[in-house]
Amino acid sequence: MFLYWRNVFIKRGYYSPYNLLLILLFFHACKPERSDTEMIESTFDLSQKKSCCEKKASRFDTTNSDSTKGMIWVPGGEFTMGTNDPQSYATERPAHKVKVDGFWIDETEVTNLQFKEFVDATGYITVAEKKPVWEELQKQLPPGTPKPSDDKLVAASLVFSPPSYSISTSDYSQWWKWLPGANWKHPEGPESNLEGRWDHPVVHIAFEDANAYAKWAGKRLPTEAEWEFAARGGNNNNARYAWGAVLRPNGIFMANTFQGKFPHNNTKEDGFSSTAPVKSFCPNQLGVYDMIGNVWELTSNWFDLYEYKNIDQNLVLINPKGPSKSNDPEEPYSIKLVTKGGSFLCAENFCINYRPSARQGTAYDSGASHVGFRCVKSE
Repeated sequence: MFLYWRNVFIKRGYYSPYNLLLILLFFHACKPERSDTEMIESTFDLSQKKSCCEKKASRFDTTNSDSTKGMIWVPGGEFTMGTNDPQSYATERPAHKVKVDGFWIDETEVTNLQFKEFVDATGYITVAEKKPVWEELQKQLPPGTPKPSDDKLVAASLVFSPPSYSISTSDYSQWWKWLPGANWKHPEGPESNLEGRWDHPVVHIAFEDANAYAKWAGKRLPTEAEWEFAARGGNNNNARYAWGAVLRPNGIFMANTFQGKFPHNNTKEDGFSSTAPVKSFCPNQLGVYDMIGNVWELTSNWFDLYEYKNIDQNLVLINPKGPSKSNDPEEPYSIKLVTKGGSFLCAENFCINYRPSARQGTAYDSGASHVGFRCVKSE
């Protein structure tokens, strides 16, 4: 029975954390506990990194006023969104023309410390800290799905839990664990905390959590077009990577990604086994940090698997906000948002999403240990 439901819910590429929740709730498909991840000393030449960063200093003021402190101004412009690169995922193609107005964007991903300030000021409780409501879960399930027992409906979130041996990458339930007590304050579960990680990006954040923070801060979530324009340096650079055509120019790691063979063998050559402190890698041409890697970043766009294929290539889209609803026929009951940028779990042998055009659908009501966000502000 487990194999039947696993085949119904799981496939390569477009995964929904919520679907894994269903599998773990119903069939207890858990793997052994992972040990706490630890940041290790960087293995690349820090003097090279410093030189690289000096070449990519910000061109724009980040402190114009209190309302835009810690933000970068992105002048509007026209650019090529998506890609025609055959070595990409189908949902990124074809490339098409887009024009966006100027906007401010957070210099970094929202950190644990920044999110704590929001929680301290408002008393906000995240989705991962609340017991799931069956009536809401039911809306994203096939008709007739039985209600799980109450002891399975507990506050929890998805935590990366890699196996210690080589496995097939076709079944992500082998490295994700639905862990009670995991939330933004306890990224690896109730025994973990944020000591030494206040400058890391906040994780286990669902769409409504990110929206609540953005509203409190007087900002909003970026559209996918704004996010991609900023990731490309605010110009029409259609290079494969945010920094150019080569993944590691001169051997320098430009983002926090996964080295080795995913998911069981992380060699940590970039210096990190999990999230990294913001600003650990060089900023882009705008002076914006970590648009690629570290954590997937939420946008305000609903995810449509076939969106780009339905765009008129003769048009220039002006400030597009995406489709009016989520649409993924491969997971028809899951409601998804577009996330961008890849994460510390993207590897050359799996999930090559550490590129500006890469995009993925993420369940709107789920958090995970590799999903965070940053905010924008209109002029």
